[in-house]
Amino acid sequence: MSDRLPPLTALRAFEAAARHMSFAKAADELNVTPAALSYQIKSLEADLGTPVFIRLNRAVELTEAGRALTPGVRDGFAAITSAWRNTRRLSDNTTLTVTAGPAFTSKWLAPRLFDFAQAHPTIELRFSASLRLVDFDRDEVDVAIRFGLGGYSGVYSEPLVSEWVTPMMTPEMAASFGTKETITNAPLIHDDSMDAFKITCDWAKWSRAAKVDIDPDHGARFSQADHALDAAIAGAGVVLGRVSLAARALASGRLVAPFDLGLITPAQFRFVCPQGNEIRPKVKAFHDWLLDEINTSKSFAEGRRLLHAADVE
Repeated sequence: MSDRLPPLTALRAFEAAARHMSFAKAADELNVTPAALSYQIKSLEADLGTPVFIRLNRAVELTEAGRALTPGVRDGFAAITSAWRNTRRLSDNTTLTVTAGPAFTSKWLAPRLFDFAQAHPTIELRFSASLRLVDFDRDEVDVAIRFGLGGYSGVYSEPLVSEWVTPMMTPEMAASFGTKETITNAPLIHDDSMDAFKITCDWAKWSRAAKVDIDPDHGARFSQADHALDAAIAGAGVVLGRVSLAARALASGRLVAPFDLGLITPAQFRFVCPQGNEIRPKVKAFHDWLLDEINTSKSFAEGRRLLHAADVE
């Protein structure tokens, strides 16, 4: 038996028809007439020497041969599509697609978009705010910014900054609750997004480290860090906020951090991309700009006592 393959157009017609189980829908997807698609499939069946579809009045069904052929053809076209996308991305030096969590995107990336555009006018940034695992081939993503405990294998992964938390509040609230004596009466805001990590970094732990008698069980709770910060900015209470996400609010004075004690979280932000892509010009430009911007927020740590949350009993 010959291993000569049928024309690619015939295999493409078969894959679309098998996926839709409809010649009409497959023809519409491939932008051909149903008659043209039917001709391609008949050509494939002639090369194969057996039918791949049973033609019914208003539907089609796969034959045994069609069912045997489907997985390989489907996976083959998926591999070709993935290779094509990857190769096309390699030649595109003007568009950079970045995925990051919703909180980091809204509080950190989005406010700085204009700054990046000014520094790199030839690169167009595209954001995808998502926490799900990234498949760089399938998702057509160049860079992922991820907050977690690490453990990314098979990719380039670089820690960006250690995250730490400290009580944050509006200047008006600080006048009433900005000391160890008065914070015991403050309305608390909880960022429950930190609960995903094995080592807790919450109000109970901060109060033990600060030797302050705070009731950690009261107050509003938020599942997203940016929502908790927004509540604090609105004056709803005092949040144990993540400094990287609150950097702009702290710099502008919308929030203040009156206590010198902060807890370093077990998780950190990491820069992740396919292995080898870190040296591509557009990826390296974003990486270097990112580090420069992150370094500006390190000034908030000066003069503070930072403890690792894991070391607090």
